[in-house]
Amino acid sequence: MVEFTLLSLLLMVPIVYFIVTIGQVQGGSFAVVGAADQAAKVYVARKDNSEGRVAAEQAALLTLADYGHSAQQATVNIACDRDDCLSAGTAVTVTVKLKVPLSMVPFGEALSLDAAHLKASATQIVGRFR
Repeated sequence: MVEFTLLSLLLMVPIVYFIVTIGQVQGGSFAVVGAADQAAKVYVARKDNSEGRVAAEQAALLTLADYGHSAQQATVNIACDRDDCLSAGTAVTVTVKLKVPLSMVPFGEALSLDAAHLKASATQIVGRFR
């Protein structure tokens, strides 16, 4: 009975921790894909570049926050294939990068222990009629 209890504890704790970590990585991958997509859609709907950049970053960070990730863990980059990002036919690409930290590690942030570094991109074409 004692051996069964000790061995089950020794085997179950790492398995549960592994499952929790894989769940966080999967949630992070959903978060970066959604954040990049929403940020690109918001950017092309704005009237000027500075307003579009601010709105896109806010949309991406809000989407990441919906999945439980903080703004300090993410970076948002916006690139265009032309000089004027909001002219008709311009392709706007938003790239979101996210660091998923290891959960339940006491000094994980200080030691920079990350479970994964995720990255997703989304491209939207600025429409002719807005």
